[in-house]
Amino acid sequence: MTGGRRRFGQWLGVLALPALILIIAVATGLAEPRFWSPANLQNLARQLAPLLILVTGQLFAVVSRGLDLSIAANMALAGVVGVLALPQAGLGLALVAMVLTGLGVGLANGLIVVSFSVSPLIVTLGMLSVARGISLLLTSGLPLYNVPDALVDLVGFGTIAGVPVSSLIAFAIMALAAAVLRITVFGRYVYAVGSNPAAARNSGVNVRRVTLLVYVVSGAMAGLAAIVMTAWVSAAQPLAGEGLELQSLAAVVIGGVALAGGSGTMLQAFYGALILGLLSNALNMAGVSSFLQTLAIGVVILIAVVVDRLRVSHG
Repeated sequence: MTGGRRRFGQWLGVLALPALILIIAVATGLAEPRFWSPANLQNLARQLAPLLILVTGQLFAVVSRGLDLSIAANMALAGVVGVLALPQAGLGLALVAMVLTGLGVGLANGLIVVSFSVSPLIVTLGMLSVARGISLLLTSGLPLYNVPDALVDLVGFGTIAGVPVSSLIAFAIMALAAAVLRITVFGRYVYAVGSNPAAARNSGVNVRRVTLLVYVVSGAMAGLAAIVMTAWVSAAQPLAGEGLELQSLAAVVIGGVALAGGSGTMLQAFYGALILGLLSNALNMAGVSSFLQTLAIGVVILIAVVVDRLRVSHG
């Protein structure tokens, strides 16, 4: 009986998020039939693409018992640096500059965390302000609109078989990252460090190196997200993605990934991001003001954190 109850609980946990996603989608579609239109679904997919990429980086950080609050500001800075480099470097090198900028900020986060044993919360919160400040200084607080049409048309609004290219890029990144976590030695080390750093160290894992690489990965995801975001909004904005750092963290937690680290999958993070995206889309279609949407997202984040703590305490 106990085993049956346990199996039922496991199945309930597996099916809960897909069921919630289905309920939100059906309810929104019944209230507003335009929800199911190809145009809206493509718009939803494009809105989700940058968040999905940021969630990928955030998952690595959370699984390793950390977090990255600078990830959205890093994305904005990477976009600004790439667009500023366009006139001299050309499109190809400008895209490389975006990824390298994101990677560099992630590397700085990791070096500070491992070198001085400082909480990732404090380090990445400080880096958030640094990255935002540099972006504002480089642009004088103004958006940069000289984004090539080729990038906008292909990545921003291009489709393949009706699916936005930006979404395909996000899915490919998530699939590759999921494979890294599941089947590589580095992935196993990330889980080991997040589960018990001391035990991982005693088992021969270089905890400092793994932690450093986790933030490098997170930074690289910010750089890749910058490409998608810049193409989608046709501009590099110094405040682009403001609030996405919390949404990416909320998506991970909503998906059932423990903030304590050591567990969690890419599929869970995807579910969490999709729930946030669906809620935002539903509120938009219902004509809810952006202020109330911010309030709603904040409430969802608080509920997710409380549920996470309850899950850990009763685990």
